[in-house]
Amino acid sequence: MSWLSVQLLVEEAQVEVLSDALMAAGALSVDVQDAQAGTAEECAIFAEPGSSPAAAWQRNRLSALFDADMAVETVVAQVLKDCDCAADTPVVVQAVADTDWVRLTQSQFQPICISPRLWIVPTWHQLPDSSALSIVLDPGVAFGTGAHPTTRLCLRWLEGVVTADTDVLDYGCGSGILAIAAMKFGARKATGIDIDPQALLAARANALQNQVVCDFRDAESAYPQPAAVVVANILANPLRVLAPLLAQLTLPGGQLALAGILDAQADEVMAYYKPFFEMQIHARDDGWSLLTGRRR
Repeated sequence: MSWLSVQLLVEEAQVEVLSDALMAAGALSVDVQDAQAGTAEECAIFAEPGSSPAAAWQRNRLSALFDADMAVETVVAQVLKDCDCAADTPVVVQAVADTDWVRLTQSQFQPICISPRLWIVPTWHQLPDSSALSIVLDPGVAFGTGAHPTTRLCLRWLEGVVTADTDVLDYGCGSGILAIAAMKFGARKATGIDIDPQALLAARANALQNQVVCDFRDAESAYPQPAAVVVANILANPLRVLAPLLAQLTLPGGQLALAGILDAQADEVMAYYKPFFEMQIHARDDGWSLLTGRRR
């Protein structure tokens, strides 16, 4: 099967209405990207919870995918007319060849060496080092595949602090990768907490696949007992808010690791935790900082 890709350059105010209209007209999908991507005018749009990111860029490349047998020029012309968009809006139509999308996607995810002792391995790959520990994990809806610097930082830290008598708590567990790793490293118990029901389902499935027992629970449920090792790989804004709670969940003398923090945010986040912990910047990776502390 083949498809046709239709690309338009549109202003910010037109993005939402055109996207909805194209989907209503039969588009299989609609994608929006910065029209200036790859140039000096490229603009990153991202935000943390509680902020208000822009809906789109000033100039946007809107791509819609249609079945090859549709008269897309006629369809798009009618959509532009109905949406009262400029008649001279550039429209580019290109054929999209049939592709084995599963194989193409899988080729983008290779085994990841976290340390000489630990690998993250998708299910369609063999463990490169049979003497190492492995976490079998496929990309999914929950954050945490080992590819992001913040996850790698947390995994390496856990490797150095987890012992056989350690209870570990992962707040914002996502895919469950950190709790699973703690059990692989020999922890006595690992608990994961998240607000996303889909993340909890994924975490439980990942633990089962890796043949470890973890306790994954919703953030609204009763909190577990304080743990000797607490890790939270989230974002700077929620970490600021969570400082008193994470302190409460860490045993006196226990260790804390915080990630999801840009280097420029490290000092400010540490300030929120210093009333409870002796804090430091433990490591950095590609613009991200790992903060660690010991509970006072």
